[in-house]
Amino acid sequence: MSSQLLMIEDDRRLAQMVIEYLTQSGLQVQHVGDGETGLALLQHPEGGPTPELVVLDLMLPGIDGLEVCRRIRALPGAAARVPVLMLTAKGDPMDRVIGLEIGADDYLPKPFEPRELLARIRALLRRREAGSVPAANVLRFGQLEIDRDARTVTVAGQPADLTSYQFDLLVAMAERAGRVLTREQIMEAVRGRELEAFDRSIDVHMGRIRAAIEADAKNPRRILTVRGVGYVFARQQD
Repeated sequence: MSSQLLMIEDDRRLAQMVIEYLTQSGLQVQHVGDGETGLALLQHPEGGPTPELVVLDLMLPGIDGLEVCRRIRALPGAAARVPVLMLTAKGDPMDRVIGLEIGADDYLPKPFEPRELLARIRALLRRREAGSVPAANVLRFGQLEIDRDARTVTVAGQPADLTSYQFDLLVAMAERAGRVLTREQIMEAVRGRELEAFDRSIDVHMGRIRAAIEADAKNPRRILTVRGVGYVFARQQD
């Protein structure tokens, strides 16, 4: 069964090109031209399942993509956890950083190659579907519990709010507890491809993870920065 995607994009020519390419690749895409309609479809799908992924343009009429992403993460139930791939204007890194901070799982600057968009979509869908592993499904570090089957994180029994991508980053770090990892090694573990040397997205995501799982995000005890190298997930218990 093909995956169901929702594309929120006001550029009809671009949307049509993308839809044709993704459809030829076995994906089903529903397109809307504004954020309000997209949010309504996420909450009340028209006779079909909730979309498995949202491709979201940053510049939209009415409410912009950042606000749409923020509202998606505030939705009730499964709709709040749908992966969001944000399309941003090239040369506007702050918008990308803000998008990641409010819950986008990935971003792609315009103009882009449809093949790269497809690769990003497939990577997000694989991570979304990779909830079950054969053994050691729950990782425990003191009061922190990471359930890889349910794809949930709790701290002292309270749920931690992470995007699908941030969950995978946390798992990648926790599975390698005690090892100092470069940013490239961490991203390669979850994305399966090398990043640009100066990509800031890993630091944004680590900040969000810390805010969700640390008692004091400014003085972290679990995810530590190793200056000039990267990060290490500490082995210590609470």
